[in-house]
Amino acid sequence: MLGICGGGGYALNAALTEKRIKAVVGIAPVNLGRLFRESFSGFDPLGALQAMAAQRTAEARGGALRVDELLPASPAEAAGLTDRDVAEATEHCKTRRGAQPGGATRMLFSHAQKALSWDAFAYAEMLMTQPMMVVIGRKVGAFGACRDGSEIYGRATASADRRMVELEDGSHDDLYDRPEPVGQAMAEIGPFLKRHLAAA
Repeated sequence: MLGICGGGGYALNAALTEKRIKAVVGIAPVNLGRLFRESFSGFDPLGALQAMAAQRTAEARGGALRVDELLPASPAEAAGLTDRDVAEATEHCKTRRGAQPGGATRMLFSHAQKALSWDAFAYAEMLMTQPMMVVIGRKVGAFGACRDGSEIYGRATASADRRMVELEDGSHDDLYDRPEPVGQAMAEIGPFLKRHLAAA
């Protein structure tokens, strides 16, 4: 199993309990529970939960749904942002490069409360037994993939074969589709998966 960004966190989480997964790779993996408790809640998870509860009550009484946009609407609106991850994600997700119909940059606010209590890496020390590879870029941004990837790598001590691939000149967004960092990552991922899937 292989996942990127939040999908990397989900892939790693799935491997904790689904032992049919023979090997797992998280590319720039993000623990979305941690991200919701921090940046997405303005570092106020309890305040966010109270606001979500109030919004659910309003919606139950016929009020309008609240849909939050998680990124600026365009690269022009992101101009001047100091955070690398948000600016690069906007350039990726809000242009022809990566925009998709129904792309996951919007969130129904009242339905997000469960994310605040979720931890993608819960019990990893005990349950992550499969071969695991984590690929991160060392150019750090607000999404926290470098930190999250380092965390799961450090915690997965029961893994049969754990590997960390660090790209010094790569950012979170580079690992989506930039040829050079993706090529560097795949040079490690391909042999890793081939070895473990051949042995399965």
